[in-house]
Amino acid sequence: MKRAIFPGTFDPFTIGHASIVKRAITFIDELVIGIGYNENKRTMFSIEEREKTLRELYKNEPRVKVASYNDLTIDFARRMDAQFIIRGIRCVKDFEYEETIADINRKLAGIETILLFTEPELTSVSSSVVRELISFGKDVSAFLPQPDNKE
Repeated sequence: MKRAIFPGTFDPFTIGHASIVKRAITFIDELVIGIGYNENKRTMFSIEEREKTLRELYKNEPRVKVASYNDLTIDFARRMDAQFIIRGIRCVKDFEYEETIADINRKLAGIETILLFTEPELTSVSSSVVRELISFGKDVSAFLPQPDNKE
């Protein structure tokens, strides 16, 4: 079984993140969305709120699991028995950062990172922009995935 983690803060989880999940499960058997605690980031939503939102969003997709973690991503990947880390990139700056982290993760843990380029129409969507819009009371529903309410 090919298992991967998709780590991030996901504060909030956007349509860009959802696009990465949708594309990743076409070639990964199981994907664990890992909500990481990062003490350097001031978050708007608690980890519990983010977990609840993601579990609701993917309740009808058995290949997607949700978990949170507060240690190194490679340690989380080992606990989840993941062979891959999935990351989305929007621009060259993202690529340079992700390449460095991927190299370190491969050297430390032997885990490969798969980079998926964001679809062009989603490159401007970021959690930080969505948080800012929320803080000014704007409607951000167009930037957030909606649960599939099929039972």
